[in-house]
Amino acid sequence: MLNIFTILRHPSFIWMLLIINIFGTIYGYYWYASQLVQTPWYFLPFVPDSPTASLFFIFVLIALLMGKSWPLMESLAAVSLLKYGLWAVVMNLAGGYVSGSLTWVNYMLILSHLGMAIEGLLYTPYYTIKRWHIYVAAIWVFHNEIIDYVYGMMPIYSVLDKYTVQIAYFTFWLSVWSVAIVYLLTIREGKRELHKFT
Repeated sequence: MLNIFTILRHPSFIWMLLIINIFGTIYGYYWYASQLVQTPWYFLPFVPDSPTASLFFIFVLIALLMGKSWPLMESLAAVSLLKYGLWAVVMNLAGGYVSGSLTWVNYMLILSHLGMAIEGLLYTPYYTIKRWHIYVAAIWVFHNEIIDYVYGMMPIYSVLDKYTVQIAYFTFWLSVWSVAIVYLLTIREGKRELHKFT
């Protein structure tokens, strides 16, 4: 009988996630296109948060299909997928509350980003992350916040423009929580070996 662990390590399932994330990442960068053309070149890596998070996960999935692990990418993917996945869900719900309605685009973004947050955690029992990998991921997300809210490079949600200070505060604590969750789920003994396919 199939269980969740058998499904997660099955090559067909990993291939499916890989294809979904490739298309999602391409769409994500396209979604940021209008903002990126106005962004100074030295800030470009830090603006498209969600597609970059899913790009990290693409590298994790490719490594898994090759029977390998890439713990730094695992850490960056898990932390950033959880943070930016939940961040986008909250921002879309907040935007709907402020504007008085949610469009089909909002619902699409809510579902896709919730999926991002979940998929980043699905494989935590198999990650080979060490403490220093978590530290690097923490530096990445907190540095991103400085770029976003000190230099004004945050994603554009015009309906929420007057709540930037509150969003920055929420985002900081979401980063703290995301790093803590991934740390608790990965820095421990007795992990399974994902690359041993059956």
